[in-house]
Amino acid sequence: MNILLTDDHAVLRKGLMQILAEAFPEAHFGQAGSVMEALAALGRESWDVLVLDMFMPGRSGLEVLHEVRTQYPSLPVLVLSSAPEEQLAVRVLRSGARGYLNKQVAAEELVLAVRKILAGGRYVSASLAERFANEIWQADETPHDRLSDREYEVLRRLCSGQSIQDMARELSLSPKTISTYHTRIWEKLGVTNDVELVRYALTHGLV
Repeated sequence: MNILLTDDHAVLRKGLMQILAEAFPEAHFGQAGSVMEALAALGRESWDVLVLDMFMPGRSGLEVLHEVRTQYPSLPVLVLSSAPEEQLAVRVLRSGARGYLNKQVAAEELVLAVRKILAGGRYVSASLAERFANEIWQADETPHDRLSDREYEVLRRLCSGQSIQDMARELSLSPKTISTYHTRIWEKLGVTNDVELVRYALTHGLV
């Protein structure tokens, strides 16, 4: 069994490997500290599960997830993130991830998540499962549900104070393209400036 661990913090990768090695002593582990390293490792050998950090430097984790789902559709992905569930979990699960875990979870929950995904299932926490159940009964779509993954990533970076020029460089896009996404976000959320944008994001737990 091959498990690929991705995170830009070497100490965290080592900790994840130690936890999972105790539960899966027969497993072979690979490590990647950046998006480029992760994609290179995926191309070199076959993996049974990918543990993907959403916020490595460079490209958006949502973009990486989409690329993995396109190039390796049978590879199950467990997203591991420092973001609270209400900010990101639903979006990554809709994008094809098999599970979502916050980095603060106990070791037992990580093992349970990986075991369930390897068995062909999906993993969400009890609180997230309850949220899904509640959403079944809510017919109204919120404005931010209409944001594309790229627009959501630009929204997150805008609210963190990142400039359009920095975003363009890190996402390998032109400043004009970022500005276009910026405008679309305003239109979809019904705001007229970035103060209202940040207020909306905070109110709805998006950042």
